[in-house]
Amino acid sequence: MSHKGAISQFIEKYYLHFNAASVVDAAKGYEAQLEGGSKMLVSLAGAMSTAELGKIFAEVIRKDKVHIVSCTGANLEEDVMNLVAHSHYKRVPNYRDLTPKEEWELLEKGLNRVTDTCIPEEEAFRRLQEHIVKIWKDAEDKGERYFPHEFMYKLLLSGVLEQYYEIDIKDSWMYAAAQVNLPMVVPGWEDSTMGNIFASYVLKGELKATTMKSGIEYMTFLADWYTENSNDGIGFFQIGGGIAGDFPICVVPMLYQDMERTDTPFWSYFCQISDATTSYGSYSGAVPNEKITWGKLAVDTPKFIIESDATIVAPLIFAYLLDM
Repeated sequence: MSHKGAISQFIEKYYLHFNAASVVDAAKGYEAQLEGGSKMLVSLAGAMSTAELGKIFAEVIRKDKVHIVSCTGANLEEDVMNLVAHSHYKRVPNYRDLTPKEEWELLEKGLNRVTDTCIPEEEAFRRLQEHIVKIWKDAEDKGERYFPHEFMYKLLLSGVLEQYYEIDIKDSWMYAAAQVNLPMVVPGWEDSTMGNIFASYVLKGELKATTMKSGIEYMTFLADWYTENSNDGIGFFQIGGGIAGDFPICVVPMLYQDMERTDTPFWSYFCQISDATTSYGSYSGAVPNEKITWGKLAVDTPKFIIESDATIVAPLIFAYLLDM
């Protein structure tokens, strides 16, 4: 593996057992998928954008090692928020020690906490709001409808945010995605900050709900995309649990069972990085074998589960793919 860099060589040498071995196996399996001509879906749950995964994920996009993304509305917007308001973020290393009163004081300062990092409401949310609302209204005035991520792509590509950039643009995975018009699904977008803001304009009668394309339209888009791209296989790389993973993975049984397209191939690779405990009906903690019974994975699909922190593990796997 001489073409591999120091990080890859390090994990190959020292990551030999248990979760560590799973990291290397999953990385090699991902690479084998790409080498075999398969495409790859990456799903982003949690707060991976606020964790600044974009620093490496943007390069994964640029190097064509991911072909479609499924992410939460939070991950969609939080990468852009970090782009325009990075210097205003506040780190709280002692977050485990905060009292409810101290949490309230953060709220009063307009700081919304995600684990050890506070997102500044005024600089992040409001800075985006005035620009995105104009794009929503312009589309509606023209009788046009778009998906949530398409509106964000328009926002990024319009250049109106350039005055605010606070990080190197190459570290924004959303900008990298917008540049190549990366296919994306954003299930449950309505529960994000921008989704809430959009809903408030609908409630005020200033926008129509139909200007924003819906989750069902995301599913039908994904069904068409999967059908067109699955000849050589499509892998599924899941970071975290929840709707970002549950929504796209079920496109296969939907096509197979509900559309009765029995020639639909199963996902050709599956890896989940999750620290969810496998118990108590936890979807996020369901082991890959359970997905066989739901018609999502085949008996011989390469399956990996890494029970660890995605902020540690995902950059290592991406570094391996990038020969770092």
